[in-house]
Amino acid sequence: MAQTLSALGDSFSYVAIPLLVLHTTGSVAQMGAVTALGGAAALVTGVFAGVVVDRFDRRRLLVGCDLARLLLYASIPLAWLAGPQTWLLYLVLPLASAFGMVFRVAHVTVVPSLVPAEEITRANSRLFAASSTAYLVGPALAGLLSGRFGPTAAIALDAATFAVSAAVLLLLRLRPTGASGRPEVGARPMDVLLAGARFIARHPVLRPLTVLLTVLSSLTFGLTDVVIYRLKHDLGQSDGTVGYVLAVGIVGTLLGSVAAARLRRRYGFAPTWTGAWALCGVAMAGIGLAGRVPLVAAAATAVLGCTAVAGIVSMSLRQEVTPAPLLGRVTSAFWTLHSALTPLGAAALTAAAAGYGSAATLIGAGVLCTATAATALCTALFRTSTAADRVPAVPDTLPGHGEVGAA
Repeated sequence: MAQTLSALGDSFSYVAIPLLVLHTTGSVAQMGAVTALGGAAALVTGVFAGVVVDRFDRRRLLVGCDLARLLLYASIPLAWLAGPQTWLLYLVLPLASAFGMVFRVAHVTVVPSLVPAEEITRANSRLFAASSTAYLVGPALAGLLSGRFGPTAAIALDAATFAVSAAVLLLLRLRPTGASGRPEVGARPMDVLLAGARFIARHPVLRPLTVLLTVLSSLTFGLTDVVIYRLKHDLGQSDGTVGYVLAVGIVGTLLGSVAAARLRRRYGFAPTWTGAWALCGVAMAGIGLAGRVPLVAAAATAVLGCTAVAGIVSMSLRQEVTPAPLLGRVTSAFWTLHSALTPLGAAALTAAAAGYGSAATLIGAGVLCTATAATALCTALFRTSTAADRVPAVPDTLPGHGEVGAA
């Protein structure tokens, strides 16, 4: 529930703050600048978030992040009582984005402390479904509230969601995981920072998984932009139709969330993850081939369903094989590494759509996506075990890092 409320608050801010900038300044450039600052802050924080999460009590950290965002977002409607204070947005959004990144890393690390190992995938499925629902409902509510009462009212409600989330988290009790909350004995600061990346590099499954996902993320990060371009430019549809297609696509995320645990239990990690990404490529090509809106919506639904399945089983495996004291840094390193090429990928995808057409771009990207997923057959994902679920964690003692506790 707390994670859902936090996601709802984040989704509110994605709509309400840009609207407030636009209402106050009338400048789309300033709207983009504020959004870019928030994204940059999240990216930079991601490098250090894992160290923070592994060093401090995770429940208190989650509560602290929610309370910090409560105060930050509440300051906006309060400041606006004295008149527009645009400068405040340039301060609030980056700080809120930084606390949001720490919260997301910490929330991943507490799942193994809440449920038995065999229930991790099921728990992640439910969390993913709840979060997806929040991101579907949140922007719509934020838009309605902003239209009726103004963006500051939507931001005030946004702040309130973090207050409720913090209250729920105060009631949370975690099982012991062996994490001491202290840095490794004798470890240098750089060793502590890079421990997550080194763990991934040494793990027989996480290493190829990260490499493959880096390529796959770069192929799909700009997909929404290309779908919008196809609907608007090629098929001549309205903004309302674009919203309909994107909203219907979220249904795929919910279906994928429901199916992920069952698929992994039946087929194992490697076939489920690889199959989901291979089908995602087929669905991407289907968007390019579709000439009617319902077919585009169906293909987009399939894409989101496949990526939901792949994301859930990937996160679950990472939680299962990573020692608890390292889980924050491994999560942070994993996200940072596989996101490294996404800005370039998005730029290349949209440039290709402008130069060669959205249909050809989507078909080409889909073929590359399926081909990349197929290369997993030649990696340790399949060589180590038909179902990578049985791959154990790398030993807890990492050279040069000291003892990091039990898995």
